[in-house]
Amino acid sequence: MPSLLHLSASPRGADSESLLLANDFLAAYREAHPDHEIAHWDLWDGTLPEFGPTAAHAKMAVFAGRDLDAAQRDVWREVVAAFARFDAAEHYLFSVPMWNHGVPYVLKQFIDVVSQPGMVFALDPASGYRGLLRGKKAAVVYSSAVYAPGRGPAFGEDFQTNYLEGWLRWAGVADVETIALRPDAASGGVASGRATAQEEARAVAAGF
Repeated sequence: MPSLLHLSASPRGADSESLLLANDFLAAYREAHPDHEIAHWDLWDGTLPEFGPTAAHAKMAVFAGRDLDAAQRDVWREVVAAFARFDAAEHYLFSVPMWNHGVPYVLKQFIDVVSQPGMVFALDPASGYRGLLRGKKAAVVYSSAVYAPGRGPAFGEDFQTNYLEGWLRWAGVADVETIALRPDAASGGVASGRATAQEEARAVAAGF
């Protein structure tokens, strides 16, 4: 059965603009694909493992083809399980608010956990990286409260879209659709563009 995994990076629940748009996307996706399975991974729910010193040493041991010690094996099992949860889906939906011009740290943590050799990427000394997430597609819902294209640097910079979409394509996900809710330059708020963004989310989902 085809499946979609929604990875949500906002901790704000019902107050989250990105989750509001994601819910519109999912409703339209269910209608268009009633036979598809949909799963939700709230990246704030405590199931995402940390990636600290032990995990970093384990990663380098894997790179070098060395045996892992007991502590590294325990951590690496958590990393492999997190990747397997992610890799099980063919389609992805990311809902991503802008934090300090970029993405919430929990999403960076997720990327650091799953981006492992032999899982997300392969590395050839001569030709470089090769993404291994082939045949998958992603939709990304972005939101921001201050930044919007054309508002000028006093209103922030966009390190959100380039970072996430660059990672997706590096990982091998070439098919990426985006929906963005940004403040209106005239009103300074997002309310005026919310209905348009919701309509766009439903349209993308229907053809996803």
